[in-house]
Amino acid sequence: QVQLVESGGGVVQPGGSLRLSCVASGSILFAYSMGWYRQAPGKERELVASITDGIGTNYGDSVKERFSVSRDNNKRTLYLQMNSLETEDTAVYYCNADLRVGVTWSQSRRADYWGQGTQVTISS
Repeated sequence: QVQLVESGGGVVQPGGSLRLSCVASGSILFAYSMGWYRQAPGKERELVASITDGIGTNYGDSVKERFSVSRDNNKRTLYLQMNSLETEDTAVYYCNADLRVGVTWSQSRRADYWGQGTQVTISS
């Protein structure tokens, strides 16, 4: 069974920093793109940042220059470094991964997975 587990959320003051982590586990043969999304109360889920299986990255307009996404394939972990946090960054942050899963490549399938989310609250 494939799981994505986020950690690192919490409450910080405006201007502070947090680092989120997402660990993938299970019968994963390959991780294509991975990313972070967030959903604030009353709003739709939006892309925060994504990273390809190479080094290509993409950021939402509101977090450019403040957030940085990275991944460690050996540890099957996705990271999100968030700096200069603003109250508008308050949301539940979700990890997403496009994975190939299975015991062998010939019997594998490609599917999209989500973590359970971690709450990030920016408040003075």
